[in-house]
This record gives sequence, C-alpha cells and structure tokens, in this order.
Amino acid sequence: MEKLKQRWGISSNWDVIAIFIVFAINGSFAAWVAKPITAYLGLSPETISPWIYWPLRILLIFPIYQTTLPIVGWLFGQFKFFWEFEKKFLGRLGLGFLFKSEEN
Repeated sequence: MEKLKQRWGISSNWDVIAIFIVFAINGSFAAWVAKPITAYLGLSPETISPWIYWPLRILLIFPIYQTTLPIVGWLFGQFKFFWEFEKKFLGRLGLGFLFKSEEN
C-alpha cells in the first residue's frame, strides 16, 4: 500500500481505499447508466448481433465513465486525484487538447 501512496502522491490508507471504492462504484454506475440508453436507442443483443451490440455498449460506457469519475471521486473527497487522473489519461489518448486552456 505504501508504494501506491507514494506513486499516487497521497498520504493515508483511507485515500487508497477511497480511490479503489470510487473506481469500483464508477465502473458499475457507468455500466448501469449505459443499459437504459442502449435500450432507448433500440439496441439489444436480441435486435442486433452481439458482435455489434457489445462494442457499441462499451463505446457508450467509456464517455460515461470518464465524465462521472471526477464526480464520484468528489463524493469521496478525492476530486483532485481523479481530475489529475482524467487529464493524464485523456492526454495519453490524444485528447489532451480538452484541457489545454487550463494549463495556461
């Protein structure tokens, strides 16, 4: 746990536990939110091929997850960690331009 605290720049075991909880809750939440959206769009494994449905669902989950991660992190007092995590992650995906104005 000490290696994670050092790597993430946090100081307490509670912070590590809270971060793990946020990742778990947010992943479940994003999948839960994506289900009614795909149903609203008329997409299901019964109406289209599962080979098309699941990649579409995952593509839908991704932006939901990225959007809600800092929000759920805030609820657990970890907004700063997750905001920095988002900027670094999206930068690695080539979407760092979304945060360019913030660095100036």
